[in-house]
Amino acid sequence: MKSQSRKTSNFAAGVAVLLSLAVFQPGTQAADWSPERNVEIIVTTGPGGAQDRTARVMQTIIQNRQLLSVPTTVINKPGGGGGIGLAYLNQHAGNSHYMLTTSPTLLTNHIVGVNKPTHTDVVPVAQLFSEFVGFAIRSDSPVKDARELLERLKQDPAAHSAAIATSAGNHNHIAIGMLMKAAGIDLKRLKVVVFKASGEAVTATLGGHVDFIATTASNLVRLAKGGKMRVVAVAAPARLAGPLAGVPTWRELGADAIGNNWRGVAAPRGTPADQVRFWEAALEKLVATEEWKREIEKNLWVENFMRSGPSADEYKRQYDELKVVLTGLGLAK
Repeated sequence: MKSQSRKTSNFAAGVAVLLSLAVFQPGTQAADWSPERNVEIIVTTGPGGAQDRTARVMQTIIQNRQLLSVPTTVINKPGGGGGIGLAYLNQHAGNSHYMLTTSPTLLTNHIVGVNKPTHTDVVPVAQLFSEFVGFAIRSDSPVKDARELLERLKQDPAAHSAAIATSAGNHNHIAIGMLMKAAGIDLKRLKVVVFKASGEAVTATLGGHVDFIATTASNLVRLAKGGKMRVVAVAAPARLAGPLAGVPTWRELGADAIGNNWRGVAAPRGTPADQVRFWEAALEKLVATEEWKREIEKNLWVENFMRSGPSADEYKRQYDELKVVLTGLGLAK
């Protein structure tokens, strides 16, 4: 009996050891994280802007497709060049029930000294899409096309002017800077007029007060269709689809200029890896929906989904590139 009892005891001990190895062996992990309460999508601008529109499209699709088991709300935290929204995000360090929509201003506002926080103070979760800048002239401009515009800028940049909205150093201004840099033109010699709103920049261009306008390509479609403007080039790596498919890129014309007003999502600093993995997967499902694809097509956006690691690499690459351009424009040191 003692021998049988000893065998039973040894067997039980062996099973316990095997179970512990199965539970704790490398590569195994606890149940995946998922949100347990309301998720806030933070926007660093006021309602109605491009970032706000992105957040609200995301919210609608998440709710309609039931991609989350908890509700979502969009929270606008404008002010301080995005600093107020960033501060609010990082009040919730390590907690991805709070997510931030991002754009190049996350990088540029730090470069030009508007904000102390930057891309290294958040955890990149994903890049969603790119939105490229178009260049247009009024329909009766003496300039024939983009090639001629570029030649005129090379000959005497100080004799020409450009309209942008709504702030110096934004994606429109950077697209002009990228063009000048790629063409070997002194970035500071061109006169760039900053208007408070896109409508004012358009009016100035149509009135002949400036020679050309640089703005998000989708803003130019209606004007081009109405015959008021000619879109001569886009600062994109390849031609855009849809109504601007016939417009050449600056790259085609010998100037490798990219003006990318991308949109992404970031989590607060200190967010654990399991939470990042959850949001990577959720956002990948979001961008695969038909609703999202319709938004991409309607707004002339370009899909460029990236997960967390590649997004972080892209932040670093663009930060270095943008610093060179903004320094050349005299907006950074």
